[in-house]
Amino acid sequence: MQIREFVDQDWSQVWPIIEEVIRAQETFPYDPAMTAEQSYGMWAEAAPGRTVVAVDGTRVLGTAKMGTNRPGPGSHVSTASFMVAADARGRGVGTALCRDAVAWARRQGYAGMQFNAVVESNRSAVELYRREGFEVVGTVPGAFRHPTLGRVSLHVMYQEL
Repeated sequence: MQIREFVDQDWSQVWPIIEEVIRAQETFPYDPAMTAEQSYGMWAEAAPGRTVVAVDGTRVLGTAKMGTNRPGPGSHVSTASFMVAADARGRGVGTALCRDAVAWARRQGYAGMQFNAVVESNRSAVELYRREGFEVVGTVPGAFRHPTLGRVSLHVMYQEL
């Protein structure tokens, strides 16, 4: 597996991953009716942000986007989001993408990385981020409407860099 910069030709494989994740409504607080065009505008980060894909040969296994969490006085903290194809989960793709994003943030000189809305019931993501040095710094009770679990909490997770 290799992680490389996203190029427009990757979109035909990235969109189905994003579409599957947002339509499931289990892990991301994105509108499930979001179109491919709307999603592209949200996912493909403009510089100085960055979007990458994890590939095995020519197949996209997952994708990540990263950038500044907030402008102005908060611009010293980065953020990132990750999505992995369903049949590629459990193979280290998410871990590799997370490590790549943290390494990028360090190279860019950010003081920390913050994840703003980690769904509490997404245990694999919460555990991955904890393994990679993130901690829960706050939890918003019932802030995410899960399709089968009802209202679940969202974590804010942070790692000082």
